[in-house]
Amino acid sequence: MTNAVTALAAGLLDGSVEVIDLAATLGPSTPLLKLPPELAVDTPKIEIHKISEYDKAGPFWAWNWLKIGEHSGTHFDAPHHWITGKDYADGFTDSIPVKNFVAPVNVIDCSGRTAENEDFLLTADGVKAWEAEHGEIGAGEWVVMRTDWYKRNGSEERFLNADETGPHSPGPSVDCIEYILSKGAIGWGTECIGTDAGAAGGFEPPFPAHNLLHKANKYGLASLCNLDKLPAKGAVLIVTPLKIEQGTGSPVRALALVAKG
Repeated sequence: MTNAVTALAAGLLDGSVEVIDLAATLGPSTPLLKLPPELAVDTPKIEIHKISEYDKAGPFWAWNWLKIGEHSGTHFDAPHHWITGKDYADGFTDSIPVKNFVAPVNVIDCSGRTAENEDFLLTADGVKAWEAEHGEIGAGEWVVMRTDWYKRNGSEERFLNADETGPHSPGPSVDCIEYILSKGAIGWGTECIGTDAGAAGGFEPPFPAHNLLHKANKYGLASLCNLDKLPAKGAVLIVTPLKIEQGTGSPVRALALVAKG
């Protein structure tokens, strides 16, 4: 193991291992999920307030204070985020074993299909077809859905993509989530505002990525970026939520380690 860590360190230093940024910038214009008014209060817009910047309040230093929701921007969903995962003692961001924040990642490219159909659903059969080409999903690995949806992130209207019938964005079917759980995946991630498809409120069960993943004490990642820079297999995903006391989730600076070329 020491040799493996030494080789990784050497690869990072000589550039043979690249670090890919998978997170969106956090700020007042970051797109945030909108809930039906009868359900809950929406997460407030992110606020960045200056404390000092080399002035009377702090002559030699600059710093800010923030107002931000746990599920803002590129973020991690802990099991306690959903009612099905509420009873796990290790279901909070401060109680999840830290080894679970670093794992191999499988990247399923659905970008061609989602360019044709904004409501595209990745099914279990779609995942199996991907495995037949790229290899099996292993226990303890992440599965993420590449859609190139992150390219809409600069516009909340285009990113949420809602009309009078509801939001329209791609995501997993019920049997997709059931299948990756049967493979022992540690979590599921997307480039959209949440881990579920826009139409997932009408599924049975509703919102399967939330409902089934967190029921199984697994994790979610939403608003990922730059999945088009990752290989189908071979990258390592690093996602470290803030250690918030009994946190249900956290914004993350998601990173991937990728062998160059």
